[in-house]
Amino acid sequence: MILGFDPGRDKCGVAVMGVDRQIRFQEVIAADQVSQTLVDLCNRFPISALVIGNQTTSKQWQQQLRQTCPQDLKVLTIDERNSTVEARDRYWDLYPPKGLQRLIPQGMRLPPRPIDDIVAVILIERYFNQLVSP
Repeated sequence: MILGFDPGRDKCGVAVMGVDRQIRFQEVIAADQVSQTLVDLCNRFPISALVIGNQTTSKQWQQQLRQTCPQDLKVLTIDERNSTVEARDRYWDLYPPKGLQRLIPQGMRLPPRPIDDIVAVILIERYFNQLVSP
């Protein structure tokens, strides 16, 4: 299983996905709860690698994650450019707008909740895609 981590200052996206590409866990958590959540997930699932986005606060988080996570856990950096835009589009695919919201062009709609967890899923998918691309 792969753990995806979208780092942020106040909140972070976390997801766990199996090699079958089934999502086992997906959540937005407060930054101060990251360490405990990751320890819990590493105990709950057989995590083989952690993929982390390479943008906002990534370097600081990588240092903290190496102290929090098991020593043998691989921490891999993934390009997260445009992942927020992709996550916003994915949100509307998963939860189509209703009522008057449908009339607003998709590019102008803002999801009613944080989408960092969807970004974490996208980071895992990008990692898997790197493994299979020539």
